Amino acid sequence: MAAFLYRIGRWAFRRRRLVTALWLGVLLLAGIAAAMAPSGQDEDLSMPGTESQKAFDLLDERFPQSNSQGAEARLVFRAPDGQRVTAMENKAAVTNALRSLKGGDQVASATDPYETGAVSEDGAIAYSTITYTADAVDLTEQAKRALEDAAGRARDAGLTVEIGGSALDSDESPGGTTEIIGVVVAAVVLVLTLGSLVAAGLSLLTAFLGVAIAFGLVSALAVPLGLTSTVAILALMLGLAVGIDYALFITSRFRDERAQGREPEEAAGRAVGTAGSAVVFAGATVFIALVGLGVVGIPELTKMGMGGAGAVALAVLVALTMVPALFGFSGRRILSRAVRKAARPGGGHPHPVAAAGRPGLGTRWARFVLRRPTTVLVIAVLGLGAVALPALSLELGLPGDESKSVETTQRRAYDLLSEGFGPGFNGPLTVVVDMPESADARATTDRVAKTVRGVDGVASVGEPVLSRTKDTAVLTAVPRTAPNSGETKDLVHAIRRAASGVEADTGAVILVTGTTALNIDISEAMSGALVPYLTVVIGLAVLLLMVVFRSVLVPVKAALGFLLSVGAAFGVLVAVFQWGWGADVAGIEQTGPVMSLMPVLIIGIVFGLAMDYEVFLLTRMREAHVHGASPGEAIVSGFRHSGRVVAAAAIIMISVFTGFVGMNNPTIQTMGVGLASAVAFDAFVVRMAIAPAVLALLGDRAWWLPRNLNRVLPNLDIEGEALSGHASVPEPDAARLPHGGR
Repeated sequence: MAAFLYRIGRWAFRRRRLVTALWLGVLLLAGIAAAMAPSGQDEDLSMPGTESQKAFDLLDERFPQSNSQGAEARLVFRAPDGQRVTAMENKAAVTNALRSLKGGDQVASATDPYETGAVSEDGAIAYSTITYTADAVDLTEQAKRALEDAAGRARDAGLTVEIGGSALDSDESPGGTTEIIGVVVAAVVLVLTLGSLVAAGLSLLTAFLGVAIAFGLVSALAVPLGLTSTVAILALMLGLAVGIDYALFITSRFRDERAQGREPEEAAGRAVGTAGSAVVFAGATVFIALVGLGVVGIPELTKMGMGGAGAVALAVLVALTMVPALFGFSGRRILSRAVRKAARPGGGHPHPVAAAGRPGLGTRWARFVLRRPTTVLVIAVLGLGAVALPALSLELGLPGDESKSVETTQRRAYDLLSEGFGPGFNGPLTVVVDMPESADARATTDRVAKTVRGVDGVASVGEPVLSRTKDTAVLTAVPRTAPNSGETKDLVHAIRRAASGVEADTGAVILVTGTTALNIDISEAMSGALVPYLTVVIGLAVLLLMVVFRSVLVPVKAALGFLLSVGAAFGVLVAVFQWGWGADVAGIEQTGPVMSLMPVLIIGIVFGLAMDYEVFLLTRMREAHVHGASPGEAIVSGFRHSGRVVAAAAIIMISVFTGFVGMNNPTIQTMGVGLASAVAFDAFVVRMAIAPAVLALLGDRAWWLPRNLNRVLPNLDIEGEALSGHASVPEPDAARLPHGGR
């Protein structure tokens, strides 16, 4: 692979104008496709095979008219303190507001709260349900403005009015500008690491190119493939983070090759053949882990995995071709000022201290770990274990309006409805009774209603609605507790247990569904999938690293370290999102269960990123060991050559992920906190503390591999050993080197 990538690097360098033109052409096509594509619409989560999803499918079949309607809004009215919405002047204000909506653009119906009984017991709060003929994404600005104007009419009359439902969801933007701060931090780190504005700009430019293409493709395919805005943001987040890192790794290796006196084209080939090989492997691990999310069985998670995997694949392709092409345009400006000065004719020799090869921070840290490996290992493992302890209290759920900012009218409407009609009003349960062979459908339905009313925790049960064929009935049960509470979860299971007795006696099939029940089923399915998926990921990590490093113990060490970093990241998620620790700093306004998709998603992403750092740091160690260095010398060599770059790459990735925490989207906020903390733990604790400590304790045994296994495993040549015969390289002159020929 190294020889193949070496040829690609040299070809891209020579044909830099062609490569640049091709990528700009792809960018233009992606932009045109995105501009011409219709806007996508965020879809509700689904989980094929669960009871709640089966009920939804049955409703689509038996009640098609009720499931074909478009967006829905709720106007929630509250009377001034001490008054009732049923008072004459307040009732007139509500009626006047609703009258302005009836017959309006795209409005199908607007219920009268005084006729439907949608008034709270104390008479302080009432609501009206407005249904539309179009989905939320297709609502016209005129229809939305009419809804807001109706609310304004009632407010002018002295009422408090908020708007809930899906009608205004399409207007919501993830918002936030902190992702720009993350990019700025990444740029500063690149400049400090590379010592060249040109080199830093090259890494950012190629990352932006890959992200722009990925974002354009996701936008173009949003409608055909049902991709949501979360898929696009995940592609943006991952593409930006890995794109900068992959370009940094190849650029850093190119500069090393140039500093050793190699010609630019040869240096480009070797950089792509060595660092590029590691980039391909690292990108492949992220790609496989993300595509593997499809096995969980949740369509939205599959789409997120595919979108992220596509962005990572583009980042790898751009790094292998566009980065060496830009090397050809940048000339000597890509080198740091110190290297350019040392290499300039008549520039003199480097400073005596530099020529002596003063140990850098990475070298000094590696030697410190070698002196105290047991102490470093114990402190690091215990520290991560302590951070991971909150993960034992992990609760999974899905965010609704209750997780939105209190500045939004949807959240305030949610709170008013909870206050007036109880916390369970916002999460009603739908009980579907399928009775195709029942002799008396009404009697069966009445028995189901009586059974559900008798379950502890049910506040009320509505009147059953029968299908036209009288073989299916639907009942609405309102819990006494909030949708995301543990009591509501227990209630769903209690209703299902109680319904099993009716099923046995009547032959009917009783299914509990609704958004709340579906969220509970998805969360439980995700909890069940967590251990199997983690097992697959760990097994894959051990196998891949065994192929790369020709070792048994190094992959095992890497996998166990990955578990520690992921466990610590889950601990942070629980502390921030469930317990509220530091929630104000992160802009989290509402604590609650961790989004159910996050653990599996974070495992898939962090697995690939963890392998990035493992490969980039340990390949130099193995290279030194193969060439005869002692275990300790090999560790120091790895940190001397790669420690600074890996640390910079981790800081960049943390900055990018942290930048997305400021968005007004619970999913993105959770993802940003989880990924940033996981990368921090994995890069700086696992790879830079635990890994060298374990290798120091193992000594030569770390690189042991049984002979039979060695013959079976393929040789990927990540270190680029095959390149040694590609070109004769002149012995570099000490005056041309920044570190005196080290």
